[in-house]
Amino acid sequence: MTNTPGAPDALQSTEISGPLSPARLPALRRRIQAVLIATQILGGLGIATGVALAAVLAKEVSGTEALSGLASTASVAGPALLAMPLASLMATRGRRAGLVLAYLVGALGAGVAVLGAVLDSFPVLLAGLVGFGAGSSANLAARFAAADLAEPDRRARAISTVVWATTIGAVLGPNVAAPAGESVAGLGIPVAAGPFVWASGVFVISALVVAVLLRPDPLLTARALAGPEGDAAAEGRSLKAGLRAVRESSRARLALVTVAGSHTAMVSIMSMTPVALSHHGADIRLIGLVISGHIAGMYAFSPVMGWLSDRLGRLSVIGLAVALTAVAALLAGTAGASHGQTALGLFVLGLGWSAGLVSGSALLTDSVPQAARAAVQGLSDFIMNTAAGVGGLAAGLIVSTVGYGWLNAVGACLLVPMAVLALRGAVRKG
Repeated sequence: MTNTPGAPDALQSTEISGPLSPARLPALRRRIQAVLIATQILGGLGIATGVALAAVLAKEVSGTEALSGLASTASVAGPALLAMPLASLMATRGRRAGLVLAYLVGALGAGVAVLGAVLDSFPVLLAGLVGFGAGSSANLAARFAAADLAEPDRRARAISTVVWATTIGAVLGPNVAAPAGESVAGLGIPVAAGPFVWASGVFVISALVVAVLLRPDPLLTARALAGPEGDAAAEGRSLKAGLRAVRESSRARLALVTVAGSHTAMVSIMSMTPVALSHHGADIRLIGLVISGHIAGMYAFSPVMGWLSDRLGRLSVIGLAVALTAVAALLAGTAGASHGQTALGLFVLGLGWSAGLVSGSALLTDSVPQAARAAVQGLSDFIMNTAAGVGGLAAGLIVSTVGYGWLNAVGACLLVPMAVLALRGAVRKG
């Protein structure tokens, strides 16, 4: 993409029919956001449909409950492994190429998981679950695609709207797991693998929607709009340039710590809550309700967090994320046999995650040069998912040795770096 000669306020792109003037931007933003929302719903549906029975399938194939927890570990490993290659591809080819790749890897992974179930091979199943989990990289990257063309004072709302769309798929996914399982009856495929058959198809549809409709590419268009800054040489878009941009910006470092800290605290506490509930006599239906409330807190209120982040500022909402997550850890960690208090704690934990993800993602986009954004955003997702994977593994050890209450205390300690950096940033700004 290059600027149209003699027209400083217009762009000429091989993906855009004619010059792109500022007057056309609002309609373009709405259309791109609509495509991203549609794919978020589809992608969320595919992920939730498979996740609903991943542990069950792992138990069936491995023959032991002790190994079933590796299903979630494998699913978390996928996004971490794909994050940096995806960022590199987006930095050079744009959002569309990266999103299509992520969805296709997810579709392939779901297919391999089904093959593992049919062959009764646990290693093949785990390999498939890694690829399947990588499909969620597309849903994570979509929030940054929504921010590419957003106006700076509406960037957090653009991110939060796309995050919110995941709610629909996340709610519908577990409810279609049963029909998905029944649909493969008589085909020689285990019932618990049925959701992965459906997930594979949904990911393929998502890839097609992105490939056909996400035009012009939001990242490439944003670079063209940025002029010389966006037209930086390839070196300015590399991972090395991204790391340099983070080193040079204290606000970018705060954003990375916020996203990683919020996500790790949430995953660590949430992953062991079903175990804690079962120890206090909760049945599977009650556990499901508690987790559903948690998911509602994560996604349903993200537009509120986006609005607050744009109106009150990123630092204020990061402070809110710290406060909400700390309250959640206190409620859940001291609940004991009070299932209602645990449910409230998990709901508030979802709100804290939402506040941290939305405000941190917006601040990260604000804080680095246009050319380096894709690399820095990929680095953020890599750190976030890697930290959460480690946190999930550590959570089981903590609960098995000292208990669920201490896990929540450790989760609260993860907030300290966020709080210190946010306070320092507020003082400097003041």
